[in-house]
Amino acid sequence: MILIDPPSWPGHGKHWSHLVSDVSYEELHAFAERLGAPARGFERDHYDIPAAWYEKAIGLGAQPVGSKELVARLTAAGLRRRKAGRTADLKVSAPGA
Repeated sequence: MILIDPPSWPGHGKHWSHLVSDVSYEELHAFAERLGAPARGFERDHYDIPAAWYEKAIGLGAQPVGSKELVARLTAAGLRRRKAGRTADLKVSAPGA
């Protein structure tokens, strides 16, 4: 399913939503193409969508959810990709391994 959170993320003089799929990246890319989102809007596991497109995304079938639910469902689906370099993402090997 395609999910979108409220446009509450500021950047570049606008507010943005995150558009994700809890099924697959293929589903996400196909939806983003139908929406008219440029490929440069994709970042790791989501598209950044300007506030002006929020209602259009819902009209095309995106389910509006809160930001916490969006991240929880993305993570539960195994599709969450965190930024590189975050401590939680680093795997530490035991000495001598």
